[in-house]
Amino acid sequence: MDLGKRIRLIRREQKRTQEEIAEICGITKSMLSKIESGSAMPAVSTLMKIANALGVKVSDLLEEQTSNDTVMVSASQYEDVSKWLNTNKGYSFFAFASTRHNKIMQPYIFIARQGDINKHTFSHDGEEFIYVISGKMRYNVGSTEYQLAAGDSLYFNSLHEHTVVPLSEEVKYLAVFTELQSKPHEGG
Repeated sequence: MDLGKRIRLIRREQKRTQEEIAEICGITKSMLSKIESGSAMPAVSTLMKIANALGVKVSDLLEEQTSNDTVMVSASQYEDVSKWLNTNKGYSFFAFASTRHNKIMQPYIFIARQGDINKHTFSHDGEEFIYVISGKMRYNVGSTEYQLAAGDSLYFNSLHEHTVVPLSEEVKYLAVFTELQSKPHEGG
């Protein structure tokens, strides 16, 4: 089962409408419908908002089978680009340890290409750590702009609006997001 179908299934199991979830997430009903149908891939920050609205972890949306076991990911697994998710924001990502249930952090590897990134900002609950593997980028957190190159890192509160702009043809970076324990949003 793919991401959109899992979101729809969880939402329907909770007897909740697209309007309700979209409003909580700050997206349109149309966008949520596109995500559920598989015609749009949400940004990670939107995925985190959807998971929070549904009271689940991002990993519950990405993988059907989850466990509390140790998860080993070989280089060949993330080097296989068919396992990466391409967003409608112009970047792609791979979620490490997505089968691990009830984790408090979610590591990702991102690739952003110059000219492909749509202008947008992220904001979501938790904290975030970024480590640049290759390339160069400008990363804005709140009103502060950082120039980052391979080996540089940032750690910040994810509620601050943040954006990425590749300065090299391609930038590859590791991002670790905390995933706060959440409950389904109570209407009202």
